[in-house]
Amino acid sequence: MSPSPADATVPRTGWYLRLHRALMPDYNRKAAVYWWTMVLLGTAGIAWALDQVSVLPLDAQLQIAVGTLIAMIAGGFPVKIPRSKSSFAAGEIFIFLLLLMQGPAAAALASAGEAAIGSARTSTRWTSRIASPAMAALAMLVAGSLFTALMSALKSHGLHAEGVLLTTSMLFAVAYFLLNTLFVTLVLFLKRNERIVWREWIGSFGWVGISYAGTASVAALLFLTFQQFGVGVLLAALPIIAMLLTTLHYYFRQQETEEQGRKTRVEAAEREAEQAARHASELRDSEQRFHSAFTHASIGMALVSVDGAVLQINAALTELLGYGEGQVVGRRLRDLVNGDDVPLLDARLRHAVEHDDDKTSVELRCRHRDGSEVWVALHCAFFSDFKSSAPCLIVQAQDITARRSAEARLHHIAYHDALTDLPNRGRFNERLQQAIERSQTNPRHQFAVLFLDFDRFKIVNDSLGHRAGDEFLVQVSRRILEHVRGNDVVARLGGDEFAILVNGIDDNQQAIALAERLQQALRTPFQIGGSEISTSASIGITFSGFGYRTPDDVLRDADIAMYKAKTQGKARHAVFDASLHAQVTEQLHLENDLRRALDNDQLVLQYQPIYRLADGKLVACEALVRWHHPVRGVIPPATFIPVAEECGLIAAISDWALEHGCRQLRAWRDLNAQLADLTLQVNISGYELCQVAFAERVMRTMVHTGVAPQQLTLEITESILMDRLESARESMAYLRQLGVALSVDDFGTGYSSLSYLSRLPITSLKIDASFVQKIETNASDAEVVRAIVTLGRSLKKVVIAEGIESGEQLARLRELGCELGQGFFLSRPLPGEQFAQLPMVAPALEGVAERASEAKVIPLFA
Repeated sequence: MSPSPADATVPRTGWYLRLHRALMPDYNRKAAVYWWTMVLLGTAGIAWALDQVSVLPLDAQLQIAVGTLIAMIAGGFPVKIPRSKSSFAAGEIFIFLLLLMQGPAAAALASAGEAAIGSARTSTRWTSRIASPAMAALAMLVAGSLFTALMSALKSHGLHAEGVLLTTSMLFAVAYFLLNTLFVTLVLFLKRNERIVWREWIGSFGWVGISYAGTASVAALLFLTFQQFGVGVLLAALPIIAMLLTTLHYYFRQQETEEQGRKTRVEAAEREAEQAARHASELRDSEQRFHSAFTHASIGMALVSVDGAVLQINAALTELLGYGEGQVVGRRLRDLVNGDDVPLLDARLRHAVEHDDDKTSVELRCRHRDGSEVWVALHCAFFSDFKSSAPCLIVQAQDITARRSAEARLHHIAYHDALTDLPNRGRFNERLQQAIERSQTNPRHQFAVLFLDFDRFKIVNDSLGHRAGDEFLVQVSRRILEHVRGNDVVARLGGDEFAILVNGIDDNQQAIALAERLQQALRTPFQIGGSEISTSASIGITFSGFGYRTPDDVLRDADIAMYKAKTQGKARHAVFDASLHAQVTEQLHLENDLRRALDNDQLVLQYQPIYRLADGKLVACEALVRWHHPVRGVIPPATFIPVAEECGLIAAISDWALEHGCRQLRAWRDLNAQLADLTLQVNISGYELCQVAFAERVMRTMVHTGVAPQQLTLEITESILMDRLESARESMAYLRQLGVALSVDDFGTGYSSLSYLSRLPITSLKIDASFVQKIETNASDAEVVRAIVTLGRSLKKVVIAEGIESGEQLARLRELGCELGQGFFLSRPLPGEQFAQLPMVAPALEGVAERASEAKVIPLFA
């Protein structure tokens, strides 16, 4: 048996890889010329061999075809030689046999076929697949022809015995192998411009050459047997050769496996011995390092017996605790720990002893020699000391006093209000959640929550400054704490909103009584910055009986109750009930409908005339927003304006009213010249007046609609103006610079002072309708109206009376000297088209128009 031509051509050694990398299109010139020369010569040799075979008898051609086929099949199944990169196949036996039986031409065809199969199996390069068969055929033609000539010469001299044939065949096989290998390897050397080192070259292919010689000897024996016994012997030899190759393949494979196993065992034993030696050395080094680290460690360390006695201690731990080493060694570790933390220490030490492969950590307080507490992070693990026969525990103690103090401060900051030092919303929610869970577990444990919002706190901030406002909140928090129990929780939720968790109440009346006591306590004025400040609070109350599950639900309902108290007149408390949910839901629906109303043109403006009472002349009108709901019908402003203010739609509504009102005013002016000097009054919210951007929007609207600033008056209620006075000053001043007039609506119901009125850029005062409607029946209200008229005249402000509903009220107002008036008695609010048809003199005042025709009238809105 011997390797196939493909394996001989490209043997499985380091040369094999170098050779295949050489067969690439990027050869140098010499290599390329050589490669093409060998391919052409080999191809010519194959063509010549085919021509020679074609003239042979049919039985000879059949023998050649069968031998070539067997050689090609055998070339696909080479046998790997153990402890070598080489392999061989049985194909050479039949190639050499064809040489002996049919000559060099037949052997060249079989060699080319077997080389083609081998190169297809071992290489994907087309250059190798072309060159290998060509070079194999050329080598066989040359070597085979020499062999045939040599045999003929020996036969002519009578040297044709079996031994001569066997020896000559073996020499031929070696020559064929050397020649074929030389053809292929020359490509590599030519490409690299290297010279062949024959010793290295022959040594690389030694195994393959020997296998070739052996294969040739087998072929010679088969040929001699064939000459004596015929072709039947060859057919019988085929299964024997196949079986022998199979057996050899599995034998070599087993040998390779055993060799690999032996190497693995040897390597494993060597590694184990090396590891054992290294481990022993590392153990000695580790023990030395440990004791050096133990002694000089910057954190406290101690060796403690399993029963808790201190065996050894380092300098860092003695410094941490303030004791000398002799004062600690021999004592129990628990004696150095705060008494409250001793059970925790014992549990951790017990865990470390019971789980000797585990570590445990704990933070606790140790007692310093001077009596102070030292927070330490204690790490404990099972330890075997090489100097001690008994196992022990190693304990590390790191001083974390500074960290625990910082954490305590941060925790306090995170859960307490920075201004009042009361619990904040997060801490209050935690305590409230605990109260909820306790109430669910024990229904007898009841609690209440009070939600406080201080009335007119913004006035304190705006008038006295934020520092005074902060001091006010601090004093308020202290006063609240004076009236609650120790287990109650008082928290500042934000701004001027406070909450109180009243734990463990027997009945609801206890929480209500607390609210009343707080109201009474808050009536006592506060001394802040040299000023005396009185305040009140709106308080909402809810109880655990509603079956709450989350703190948010509790605060939501308490907040709802607080707003109920505020809407009822402030300075009072209100208790939450289930009906308030329906009110909130209704308000939410109303808010959603209001948003759609703006988009769907459901809002309309109506205009109520304002007349000069001296001569009855129409001088102005007030734009009033009306909402025609598609389902609910007309919704009054008193219902939807508060909703708009809460949900942030008031700005959009005011902009809409201002835009449409100014457009209508321009349309009237274009339609009727008598309405050219008409003034438009539009209500705005206090929120808008605090925004400088609002004044800019007003200016853009007037420019866009073509309305002069002198024709526009903006109305704001007195109470809202006083609440937002400081924030509104800049915007009011800017509007007056533009020429826009400003009017105080519902005057007389708020708390404005003469100093504010004299300094503010107000142009008119509108007397609240509640005073006008009682002017005939209530002397006090009549005096209020007289005072307002007198005040307006003194401050040079125009006074307007609204809500005039009878002739008696009209006559009385004219008698008091009120300049302007509006109300149902004079005219109801009208759509824009109907308003344009109004006479220029109010019908109710026609009788006085002529008598006042020559009277001098004070200019309006100067």
